[in-house]
Amino acid sequence: MTVTFAIVAVLFILISGASEGGALLATTLKFSRPRPSSGLLLLSGAVVAVPLLLGAHVATTFASRLVTFDGPHGRTAMAVAVLAAFVVAGCITWTGRPTSLTLAIVGGLTGAGLGFGLPVSPGVLASVLAISMVAPLVGAAVAVTVAHGLARATGPNALLHVHRFGFGLQCVAYAANDGQKMLAVFAVMSSPVAAGAAVPAPLPTLVLIAGLWLLGTVSAMARVGRTLGGRLVAVRPVHAVSAEIAAAGTVLGCAMAGTPVSLTQALAGGLAGAAARHGRARVRWNIAGQIVLAWLVTLPASLLSAAAAALLAQRALA
Repeated sequence: MTVTFAIVAVLFILISGASEGGALLATTLKFSRPRPSSGLLLLSGAVVAVPLLLGAHVATTFASRLVTFDGPHGRTAMAVAVLAAFVVAGCITWTGRPTSLTLAIVGGLTGAGLGFGLPVSPGVLASVLAISMVAPLVGAAVAVTVAHGLARATGPNALLHVHRFGFGLQCVAYAANDGQKMLAVFAVMSSPVAAGAAVPAPLPTLVLIAGLWLLGTVSAMARVGRTLGGRLVAVRPVHAVSAEIAAAGTVLGCAMAGTPVSLTQALAGGLAGAAARHGRARVRWNIAGQIVLAWLVTLPASLLSAAAAALLAQRALA
């Protein structure tokens, strides 16, 4: 991996942590266990362990199924896609609104692929977009059901035990699905992956990715976590637990099919669904609208930015 490609890969992993880590920890703020520091360790540990144990199926979709990057300009196209996603997601994250970096990188990959004339799979793109639109709704619907069941739980200790299970499941879901975009970027930057070929997941690479992701998360955890953990919904413990289980189940189901979907989106939908079901809670729909708008802007902005940058890069390389 050249120095330039290595820098791009590192920046992408850092912004992944900054954009997603705080949002994934938002539900832990209503419980004494696990502490945010312990939650960070669990999440970063899952980033290492899950691809080793369950495979890197979603990383393969990012690296070789959506766009084929094994041509002469493959790594340059990936770098353009990553930078476009980095700029768009970074700007949105800086406002304190948790966007979907999964949508950003999908848009960036598609735009860069089109700009460089690389093979782009319309079917994979359509499935990713469709699932990204449906995931928050599924998360909300499942959270309503879970919240109804948890309403019978008595005492904080009962919810705490369920929360520990839900948060652990959420860690696995992130590492099995949208967290694997970091592995995909690193793999292509190291050596372009042939069309449809599986992405390797060596232990040293996963440890490096987890460490960089942890640094990025710490840098923006408070700002982004507050948006989901307090501004979107006046979160009660039952909302947090319901959203964790609903989001994790939704995202794990998609991971089994190798389809990328944002856990942040599913989690936001779960929080809103659980709170709406609870008569004493109020969803701040103006904040929800801002988050949805951020999602809607992310993909087209990344796609257009990457396509324009790809065309400029081609002229510079010509």
